[in-house]
Amino acid sequence: MEFIMQIINGLQIGSIYALVSLGYTMVYGIAQLINFAHGDIIMVGAYVSLFSIPVFTRMGLPVWLTVVPAIVICVVLGMLTERIAYRPLRNSPRISNLITAIGVSLFLENLFMKLFTPNTRAFPKVFTQEPLRFGDIYLNYGTVVTIILTLILSIGLQYFMKKTKYGKAMLATSEDYGAARLVGINVNSTIQLTFAIGSGLAAIASVLYVSAYPQVQPLMGSMLGIKAFIAAVLGGIGILPGAVIGGFILGIVESLTRAYLSSQLADAFVFAILIIVLLFKPTGLLGKNLREKV
Repeated sequence: MEFIMQIINGLQIGSIYALVSLGYTMVYGIAQLINFAHGDIIMVGAYVSLFSIPVFTRMGLPVWLTVVPAIVICVVLGMLTERIAYRPLRNSPRISNLITAIGVSLFLENLFMKLFTPNTRAFPKVFTQEPLRFGDIYLNYGTVVTIILTLILSIGLQYFMKKTKYGKAMLATSEDYGAARLVGINVNSTIQLTFAIGSGLAAIASVLYVSAYPQVQPLMGSMLGIKAFIAAVLGGIGILPGAVIGGFILGIVESLTRAYLSSQLADAFVFAILIIVLLFKPTGLLGKNLREKV
């Protein structure tokens, strides 16, 4: 029974990694950019949600609905970041984009430390419902919501990419910017939409994260973002199902390590997975070896 509970706990944190990882993998697959500021979008979403709670409480609305302003602010921030920081460098060497992404990350972290101090703030309980019973197992309501919502969003995003006009435009853009422009696709708007979707998923992930770990501070997105990036690499960066699978695997490994070995070794195991994947399957579990166009 204890083992099953640890697997479920792993699926919960893995679901959060998966949602964040989807943003990483979408941006990389379409814009060929590793957006290391993506983890800090989660931090922004958590703060927006926290500061929205008094307003929602006065209106008699539940805490979980603060995800709505978090999504709005994060989407706007993601689009502005793409427009101001990344678009001017689109044709620059990749190292320039990477340095810019790190710069945006550091800017957001230091801005929030200056505005709100580095101190940790407690986050109120997001889900107040009673635990759900499945046979002899009692599951926290937030755990069930996190796992189910992640699966729904992942399937919905896959459908969006394969079946809608905007999704197909993203796929075309990921293949070839020039060809996409020739068939009438607005590449700039398509890439900006990609950042908007990724940032929206990060906002949802932020509220789910604080439901499991109820505290907020300016550096909270740093390690979470790195682990989500590892999940994307594990599953095959640029591949949506791979991001979800990678997130689940990472969450389960981390949970089992904390339970049966040592909580201090959990992060070490996560980075060991990254090293092993890069050594033996650098394209990830679902990735294919493709020659890069020159």
